[in-house]
Amino acid sequence: MTTLYGIKNCDTVRKAQKWFKSEGLKYTFHDFRADGLVKKDLSAWVKAVGWEVLLNKRSTTWKQLSDKDKETVDETKAIALMLANPTLIKRPVLVFKNQNGKKVHVGFKPAEYKALF
Repeated sequence: MTTLYGIKNCDTVRKAQKWFKSEGLKYTFHDFRADGLVKKDLSAWVKAVGWEVLLNKRSTTWKQLSDKDKETVDETKAIALMLANPTLIKRPVLVFKNQNGKKVHVGFKPAEYKALF
């Protein structure tokens, strides 16, 4: 089962969806805003790729946070911030299974997706 996580109006998510369709690959789309986000999933992604990879400090949402929220961010605080503000998560987050088990990939570049599938 391959699941693409993101928000529907994100250009990068749309590019990833278009890539899946052009390759004829099946996937499920999970919209952070419409479908929500659970701590268990987010914690698993953090464990797989690191909170520094997931937390998008270039996002508009990050820039709008208070200085207090942006100070001394660690894994626990990053998870809390991303749960409260899912748009802080770099997109898309791809969760899939291969011969080595469950994998997590963040971002979209056609060559990287081609190598994964």
